[in-house]
Amino acid sequence: MLAAPDENNRPLFAAKDLNTFYLDNGPNIFPQKKAGFLTPVANLLGSVRGPKYDGVFLHDKIKSLTHDVKVADTVTNIIVPAFDVKYLQPIIFSTYEAKNDALKNAHLSDICISTSAAPTYFPAHLFKTEAADGRSREYHLVDGGVAANNPTMVAMSMLTKEVLRRNPDFNAGRPTEYTNYLIISVGTGSAKQAEKYTAPQCAKWGLIQWLYNGGFTPIIDIFSHASSDMVDIHAAVLFQALHCEKNYLRIQDDTLTGNTSSVDIATKDNMESLIGIGQDLLKKPVARVNIDTGVYEPCGGEGTNAEALAYFAMKLSDERKLRKSNLNSN
Repeated sequence: MLAAPDENNRPLFAAKDLNTFYLDNGPNIFPQKKAGFLTPVANLLGSVRGPKYDGVFLHDKIKSLTHDVKVADTVTNIIVPAFDVKYLQPIIFSTYEAKNDALKNAHLSDICISTSAAPTYFPAHLFKTEAADGRSREYHLVDGGVAANNPTMVAMSMLTKEVLRRNPDFNAGRPTEYTNYLIISVGTGSAKQAEKYTAPQCAKWGLIQWLYNGGFTPIIDIFSHASSDMVDIHAAVLFQALHCEKNYLRIQDDTLTGNTSSVDIATKDNMESLIGIGQDLLKKPVARVNIDTGVYEPCGGEGTNAEALAYFAMKLSDERKLRKSNLNSN
């Protein structure tokens, strides 16, 4: 949405518009059933029969917003991971690759639908791309979070690949010159400190309990946290080892509890609570993960998340001005 072009080739949405979008559309994307004493049983039976949501509203909304835009047409370079269930293979779509490979230049709507197809929540998505020479490729995709719940390293790998290709957008040099990288990694929140599960509990679980427990899906929670946290640990240690830890900014709230830690409770009250949590997070000090405990700990002397974002924005603005100046001088 932030990268899709409007009729003036400007971003379709500004970041500030996203809150309104979700407040307006969230209840239809994740329709809530009326709670009752049989609700847990109904939810369990529903999760066994198929995806929790049919995705029809979400798919229609995405298509109505992006129309025929393809990934090569985005107003800025994007990288979107998905996972092909037919070949058990991560698939990474990017603006750069789409411009070089017609079979990776999928419609933005197909990519958005695919990367939101979280198992047990939304159905997998099938689509096909075609090249001018008659070649075609089928994709059988689900949410890329099953492979890269934190896509930081995916983005870094793809940028490294572009340096190896001698893409003129990047300085020629060593592909692993990570001191030249600025990374802002924004998490979606977690209930890490809520201690949702314990070993004595899990020891008694069978297949059903691992798939559904108290409205949550423990097996997905565990795999997604493991995937995300391993990336965060790797990136944090890497930038620290290169003495450029301030180039990596991770913004995450790991203290969510109750409904705010849910993936899909899209009531107005809960979404407004999440907006408030996000606004408060900007005021909190910059924090980095403790690799032993997995808990985010404040970094003394580095200011708040809002101040760090302002610093990054200034650096990026200066870089853009420099590139435009160099382009004009040529």
